[in-house]
Amino acid sequence: MANVVFNQAKGMVGYYAGLPAANDAIIAVPIETAGIVSDATMIDYDTLADLLAGASNEQTTMGRKTLGSVTSTVDDTNDRRNMDAGDITWTAAGGNPISAVVLCYVPDNTAPNDATTIPLTKHDAVMTPDGNDFLLTIADWSRAS
Repeated sequence: MANVVFNQAKGMVGYYAGLPAANDAIIAVPIETAGIVSDATMIDYDTLADLLAGASNEQTTMGRKTLGSVTSTVDDTNDRRNMDAGDITWTAAGGNPISAVVLCYVPDNTAPNDATTIPLTKHDAVMTPDGNDFLLTIADWSRAS
């Protein structure tokens, strides 16, 4: 479950998780431990470009991953909307340690642009790459109620 829902995305996460455009996607961006800003600072970034222009750094050795099996489902029993996706594996992960993964909405994944990519949620995910596979289990990555 998300540790932070970005202010820009509040009220829209369910919409974006429905992947409303023809070539859109939800991506996972690993964020390095060194330089990561506080949740109180990170929550105010409106685009991925804004987030990466600050002190936080993308861990580019592991690289971005596109989420598969993304769903946005209304749960009338529990009076909420659940956003889910398939798990992600970084094969033979290397590079600098990470402390978070940010899930973002990309309006056009055929020509991604950080300036139009919207950060949706930040998840604490502490990991030091050691050459082994890194599996990020995703179960209801966000809920709106």
